[in-house]
Amino acid sequence: MTVLDQILQYKIVAIIRGAGSADVLDISKALYDGGVRLVEVTLNSPNAIRSIEILSAALGDKMLIGAGTVLDASAAKTAVGAGARFIISPTLDPDTIRQTKDLGAVSMPGAFTPTEIYQAYIAGGDIIKVFPGILGVEYIKSIRAPLPQIPMMPTGGVSAENIRSFLDAGAVAFGIGTALVNPQKALTEAYLAEISANARKFVESIS
Repeated sequence: MTVLDQILQYKIVAIIRGAGSADVLDISKALYDGGVRLVEVTLNSPNAIRSIEILSAALGDKMLIGAGTVLDASAAKTAVGAGARFIISPTLDPDTIRQTKDLGAVSMPGAFTPTEIYQAYIAGGDIIKVFPGILGVEYIKSIRAPLPQIPMMPTGGVSAENIRSFLDAGAVAFGIGTALVNPQKALTEAYLAEISANARKFVESIS
């Protein structure tokens, strides 16, 4: 199964933003225990490349590790070199898309308007991150009406309560941040158990 196939199968991309490399492994194991198989480490996190290396070495046979907040081609190259299997951006940068694809990774550029979403797709984006997802399910429905061929991943505003509605609207994947992992919370055993429980709710909602 290809990396893209696995993303389309598991759908839920847990976004780890702001956590240090000492914590990402415990967080990712908790996500795994809850059924999540896709983890994105944002590059604006402390020691993000080291975190990607740690996760890829420890969990690369169980989970797909990707990099987020990737703003340019150079950062994409560094992240893939560290073990990232997919590259996610909040913006549309054709050079980043090309570099990602040349390196054999899955490209998930960010876009918001119909024009941006289409441009991201024809530039080679495998799945288009619709960001921010604040306009909700109806926006995804509206965009997919004229652009049904474009795989879309709403990010921001997706909850365990509405994720099924996003799926029914045609979204193929979901970027989920603090609803799954809040780096402001102390990483206690109780919070790790909470992460697993929250992950399980999301997974069960689209099963």
